[in-house]
Order: sequence, then structure tokens, then C-alpha cells
Amino acid sequence: MNARTEPSQAAPSAIARPPLVRELLLVAGLFLVYKLGRQLATGHTGEAFRNAHRVWDWERILHLPGEGSVQSLLLHGDTLAHLANTYYATVHFPATVAFLVWLYLRRPAHYVWARRVLAVVTGAALVLHLVFPLAPPRMLAATGLVDTAQVYGPSVYGPPRTDTLSNQFAAMPSLHFGWALMLAVGLIVATRSRLRWLWLLHPVLTLLVIVGTANHYWLDAVVAGAMLGVALAVIHPPHRTATTAGRGQETLAPADEQVLVGAGR
Repeated sequence: MNARTEPSQAAPSAIARPPLVRELLLVAGLFLVYKLGRQLATGHTGEAFRNAHRVWDWERILHLPGEGSVQSLLLHGDTLAHLANTYYATVHFPATVAFLVWLYLRRPAHYVWARRVLAVVTGAALVLHLVFPLAPPRMLAATGLVDTAQVYGPSVYGPPRTDTLSNQFAAMPSLHFGWALMLAVGLIVATRSRLRWLWLLHPVLTLLVIVGTANHYWLDAVVAGAMLGVALAVIHPPHRTATTAGRGQETLAPADEQVLVGAGR
């Protein structure tokens, strides 16, 4: 009998899905740490407004377009402003949760990657919120912008002095934009559809909404995008395979398993 062995060239296609309870606890824990951390940044009103004037001046030095040019488009009618406020208030968090749930169920390897990236970006954002409190443009009289949420509704914020549920001086970076951009990047990487690039409309629309409603400066989005870029450069997505791309469910032999060839000759 003349038998020889050859290593299999294929890697397993089955990607282990992380335990659901562990993931729920992990994500909930990260969210609570972030919310508690944001509360630590409250009470720096004077510093937040000084930083707001600095950011406004920096944007003028950089010749960035005025936020008012976007807001003027929303103020042509009550309906458009109301829709923008509704988008700001209701899309951000549910869209991110839906994104993670879909990846968890359909692309487990990409889910782990996306969760790590979002955790890093959110953690870095928390640090910046603590060291650089920033009042949003809707609070800065020098901008001449309207607080569209207060005028047209709906609003997710109360008066800054009595609002104990949120930190309104955490404008930079904009996690609305950072998370929206990661959602688009994640779905583009994890899927194969020719239409997947249309997901970029989500961060584009989010950017117009956060600026037009005077909740963020342009630089808030620039910093969020830069943070995401660094995180993506460090945390790489999984290699595309039949399973990670959603194609095929066949189970292949492990790479280190020896396959018997030529037995019985």
C-alpha cells in the first residue's frame, strides 16, 4: 500500500457566533460606562462655551462652509425642519442596534469586528468629551443659528441647567456621524450587492441633519471620521470567505487536518 498525506488547503467556513448573553452584557456594560462617563463631563459650562468660540473661529480660518447654509434649506418650511429633528432623535441609536443585530445573525465574524471598532471609537469619543467639553452651535449666539428642535420639535434635550439625563456639552466628536459612517462601512464590507454603496447615503444624510439642526459643527464630524479611520486602520475586518460574505454553508476540513490520498493502491 502506497499512501501519502497532503494538508487540506481550506479553512473552516463555519464562523463561531459569540454567546448571545455575553454580548448583551458586554454591549450594555459599554453603553452604561459611556453614559456615566458623559455625565462626568457636565458642569463645565464656561469651558464648553469658550471651546465653542474656538471651534467656530477654527472653521472660519479653514474656510469651511457656514452651518447656516445647510440650516437655511431646512427653514423653508416647518415640515422639513420637523423631519430633520425626528431623524436626529429617532434614527441614530435604533439604526446602530439593527446594524449590530443583523451582523450578529448573518455575519458573525463581521459583527465582532464592527463591535470592536465601535467600542474603540466610542471610548475615544468619551475621552475627548471629558477633556474638551463643547457647547453645540445651537447654544452659541455668534453662529446665528436656530435651535430647530426647540422651535419645530421634537426635541430630545431639555434646558441645559435642568437636563440631568444627557450631556449637551459633548458635541465633539459627533457619534451620530461616526456611528452612521461605521454602519455604512460595515455593510459595504460585509455584503456583496452592487447597491451596497448606497449605504453611504446614511452618513451623508446624518451629516446634513446634525449640522442643519445646529446640534453639531462641521469639525465635530471631521474629528469623528478621523477617529473612525484610525480605528479601522488598526482593527482589520475578517477575510472575505464564502461564509463571511453570506455565500454557502458547506463545512470544510480544518487546515491542519491531514487528508489521506492514494490509499488502497
